[in-house]
Amino acid sequence: MVQRHSAPAGSHAVDLTPPCALGALWAVRHGESTANVAFAEAERSGRRARPVPGRDRDVPLSVAGAAQAGELGRWLAGRQPGTEPELVVVSPYVRARQTWQGMAEGAAGTYGAALPVVADERLRDRETGVHELWPPAVLRERAPREAERRATAGEWWYRPPGGEALTDVVLRVRQFVTDLSATAPGRRVLLVAHDAVIVALRHVLAGIGAEAPEPVPPVPNASVSYWRGDGGRLRPVLWGDTAHLTGPDG
Repeated sequence: MVQRHSAPAGSHAVDLTPPCALGALWAVRHGESTANVAFAEAERSGRRARPVPGRDRDVPLSVAGAAQAGELGRWLAGRQPGTEPELVVVSPYVRARQTWQGMAEGAAGTYGAALPVVADERLRDRETGVHELWPPAVLRERAPREAERRATAGEWWYRPPGGEALTDVVLRVRQFVTDLSATAPGRRVLLVAHDAVIVALRHVLAGIGAEAPEPVPPVPNASVSYWRGDGGRLRPVLWGDTAHLTGPDG
């Protein structure tokens, strides 16, 4: 799943994935949001595009995204006893909270309502600073030099003015995983967050020597990525899986 830098000649292979005491970890990206719809439309409309109004943390699910959350709930309800999550940690952003709410309702009568749920600020989406909720088409039209800088730097390293690069997201996600491992050893944990957080999580769990992803791997809306506990480490099993969705993207 994750490439590693080539080892020097004569060196021996060594497992440098970080210790993690969790029993299992699922990472769910929120369902389709109204901003996802607006961004896609902006790419189609080109120069007629405009920034999405409001704050990123307040962006809700679209109608399709709410339906996807229900499908995720049915996926959760289908987990066999002993393989279900025991703790849920969500991003504080509205679209992630709504996704979990839809999941809990979709799993009603099984696991959803009984699971402990907490929100953690470190699972918020990547901050984009002065260009918050600017579709790429708007950036290209209104700030072409900044769009060029983004293209030159690459998506992993680009830091918008006042915002975060994905490398910054990695730092807070790494600390979150460390704290979660220390406070919930042996537990099976479900995260409901954002594509930037899940990409950062993949990089953190790959350990020392993992290359920065270029291009950044896509994380579909309402997808499930999964790591299984194995000897005090988490091993990747699924990435961006959407088999549980019944729509055209699932």
